[in-house]
Amino acid sequence: MARVYATAAAYEEYTGQAPPDDIDAVLARASRFLENTVFRLCWYKADGDGMPSDVVVAAAFSNAVCAQVEWWDETGDELGVAGMWGSVKLGSASMSTGSSSSGSAGSAGGRTVADAALEALRGPDMTPDRFVLGMVCS
Repeated sequence: MARVYATAAAYEEYTGQAPPDDIDAVLARASRFLENTVFRLCWYKADGDGMPSDVVVAAAFSNAVCAQVEWWDETGDELGVAGMWGSVKLGSASMSTGSSSSGSAGSAGGRTVADAALEALRGPDMTPDRFVLGMVCS
């Protein structure tokens, strides 16, 4: 079963806006994206289902997912394709690849982790005894 780290109510509280009709599906996609690009590379205590067992970490994960969804909504680019082409010419079809100079971490095939999502994971309450960003242990 896929883990979803945020709810529609959490999104509404985070953004101050009513969630769109498809919010559950978008939160699930953002959860999966962040789990694959960020969460799996971190150390935190988890319950039997793999969800953060610490309430502070769980809240940070929820905020990170909400921030990612909000960023996708603001940019209109959930799939990360907007920055793929630097220029396009239709007459005689000419395309060139784009380059990203944003410096944002977490680029995966054109998809980028929102800065606000990473900020949620770097808050002052995210102490090393609760969460370590980018640490994999076995």
